[in-house]
Amino acid sequence: MTQDTAHASLTGGNLPLEPNGFVGREADVEELTDLLGVARVVTLCGAGGIGKSRLAVRVASQVAGEFPGGVWLVELADAVRGDQIEPRVAAVLGVKAEPSRALADTLIDALGDRRLLLVMDNCESLIEESARFCRAVLTVCPDVRVLTTSREPLRVAGETVWRVPPLTLPRSDGHDLGTSEGVRLFLGTSEAVRLFADRATAASRAFSVTEQNAADIAGLCEALDGMPLAIELAAALCRVLTVEQINARIRDRFRLLSAGDRTAPARQQTLRATVDWSYQQLNEPERILLRRLAVFTGGWTLDMAEQVCAGNALWAEDVLGVLCDLVDKSLVLADAEVAGETRYRMLETIREYATEQLDASGEEPEFRRLHRDHMIEVAARIHQTIVRRPRPAWTEICPMLVMLDELQANVWAAVRWSVESAGDPESALRLLILLRWPIIAGGRFTPADKWLDRLLDAGPGELTPCVRGDALALRGQVAFGQGDPDTAQIACAAAVDPCREAGLYGPLSGSLAILAWVAIYQRRPERARSLLDDALEAVRTVDDPWHETVIRSMEGTFALSEGRAKESQRSFEAALAIAHELDNHWAAPVALIGLAQVAWLRGDLAEARAHYERALDMLQDITAHWQAITCLSGLGRIALAQGDLATARGRLIESLRLCIGTGQRLGVARRIETLAQLALAEEDDRRAVRLAGASAAIRSAMGGAVLPPPGFGARMEELLQPARMRLGDALVAQLWAHGQEMSQEQAVRYALQFDEPYETPALLGKHPVVAPMTTLTCREWEIAELIARGMSNKAIADELVISPATAARHVANILAKLGFSSRTQVATWVIEQNRS
Repeated sequence: MTQDTAHASLTGGNLPLEPNGFVGREADVEELTDLLGVARVVTLCGAGGIGKSRLAVRVASQVAGEFPGGVWLVELADAVRGDQIEPRVAAVLGVKAEPSRALADTLIDALGDRRLLLVMDNCESLIEESARFCRAVLTVCPDVRVLTTSREPLRVAGETVWRVPPLTLPRSDGHDLGTSEGVRLFLGTSEAVRLFADRATAASRAFSVTEQNAADIAGLCEALDGMPLAIELAAALCRVLTVEQINARIRDRFRLLSAGDRTAPARQQTLRATVDWSYQQLNEPERILLRRLAVFTGGWTLDMAEQVCAGNALWAEDVLGVLCDLVDKSLVLADAEVAGETRYRMLETIREYATEQLDASGEEPEFRRLHRDHMIEVAARIHQTIVRRPRPAWTEICPMLVMLDELQANVWAAVRWSVESAGDPESALRLLILLRWPIIAGGRFTPADKWLDRLLDAGPGELTPCVRGDALALRGQVAFGQGDPDTAQIACAAAVDPCREAGLYGPLSGSLAILAWVAIYQRRPERARSLLDDALEAVRTVDDPWHETVIRSMEGTFALSEGRAKESQRSFEAALAIAHELDNHWAAPVALIGLAQVAWLRGDLAEARAHYERALDMLQDITAHWQAITCLSGLGRIALAQGDLATARGRLIESLRLCIGTGQRLGVARRIETLAQLALAEEDDRRAVRLAGASAAIRSAMGGAVLPPPGFGARMEELLQPARMRLGDALVAQLWAHGQEMSQEQAVRYALQFDEPYETPALLGKHPVVAPMTTLTCREWEIAELIARGMSNKAIADELVISPATAARHVANILAKLGFSSRTQVATWVIEQNRS
């Protein structure tokens, strides 16, 4: 800030005029104005570039009317150590020094009982002097208030420290940026975006936030941590670059953001200068710890900092004190409490700078290795707790899993360094293998799948057979969780022999169970049964109840797929009993979901709902997205079946929103299909057919990666047949084609909106309109009716005067289209259709 634009007539002091519009922070300004009414000294703390000075001037201007003695800004930005603060304050207030008397005494007398506000900006330059001056003022001058800005607290009695947060970013759930209304909401709910838009418009009259650049603006503001200085520097580049170009270059932010306001202090003209200045103010232990902390990605705990960053001129017992100093200087944020421990982090701009310093110090390889090894230790501790005997209570496991969620970025950073810098794929695989249960049960499939594929490509000499076999089993388990039978079959088949030879019977049983699941999908029940028997034998060899719950649940799924409800229920109940014995809140919901599906098959919707609700309740405190998605979807289908359409909509929308975040196309397709059924129940036939077509298109885009589930075609037929009766075949075919043309993003957006944004596709004309492939022809419907009457292929041929071969071909087509494996299933379905 400069004081050459003072406007005493407006404030009774010397506050500068604001050079441009003040954007955002409305709640912050309101809170601080209230705080100044009760606190004698308020210090705005934060990193360089976070907007402390601008916020202080804004707040001071808002409260100016409450201080008849005026609001006075004392600028300390150009001060250096050894300067005195009193001459600066005296110069601002117009106080003259007296002969033979200390200026401090004269100044205190001049302040006396005046009611005024002193705004002391950038106190970190003279932090001790500022503290002594404020202490003296507070002691003698009862009506003086002090608002300071500093990168660290003054630490005087009566001081209230207020940490200045970054500007708010676009919400993680996002807005629909494909519409003008979505863009409007996007602008209104993010302070960072509003600031960027304001400054970019000032830099270039041609600039505006559009549907095309909104996502890039969001990414840019997030990459810059909502830091006002960085955002303003980036926005200024809009005079010569597009937002997309700026965003693409933001990785080299210090070079990119290197041309700021020429009238600003030198240390505020570029992003690097701002951070450089903060770093130069640190003592040597603080510099050492700051640069070593750069090995952490996302966040860390005190224990992690002590384990990883100590050594070579920094003792472990000193880490806490130095870390506290870095928090005080606003270079490290004490972000939140997680599982009973404080989580620390750096703004990404600070971390990038610290990474440069770590590299320049020559210490980076050593501390990256220490970080990787510590993550392996953390993973081993979690694994040993989960599988140890006597079994731990879930209350012991759960905090570790919550902490693991916070450390995910560190896990992947350790994996990446092991592969790309250390050339050590085996250590990376050991880390992932130790996290087997959190990855599988927690649904953390991405990016585990990509890393496992990359690591398993290592040459024979780089991986021991034991680690390769275990990793192959894990890859198959991840593919199973993703609904990818092809990858699961390849990985698990390759895992069987090395796991058996190494005596890894747990992973062996898991691989065999997944191969059984693949056989179920391939409609090979005898092979599935044989593989499940082998899996059960393997798991009993080492008494591994964790894997046994998986196998028992797989048995239940197998029996359920063949309509054997009683056998399925027994298997799921056995799995649930083991899960309860283990106090395992991952496995128990899987078994409860299975029991809910059995109850659904029996038509007992009340029992099904109770099982789903019980499972969902167990999932409240842990990450297990797929289980939660299944529960929400199941509860939505039950509400739909009971005619409670409002509840059905709420549950299904919640399920789809959660599913989108997993990146799994199959899950999205399934949720959209159920929403199509809801639209049909709401008598919105057009919407139902479009959504059905979009769901089928998403499945089709997956190619051979996944087979349609049993009865998929029958469900499509149940949905389309009523629509054909009301709308006619031609319009249904057009609506279906329209749904098929939607991208997945468009389909999701359409599914989440309950208006009608698309015109009736009377003039599509782009491609030939083709009826849905699940549609039964009139002849096939006729033959399906005869199957329901119990007639054989020969009897059907005689009845319709066609050859037995033709009758057999029609029956095969019906089974394929409806997704059934037996004539009995066709007969049951036809009877239910006729009844409805």
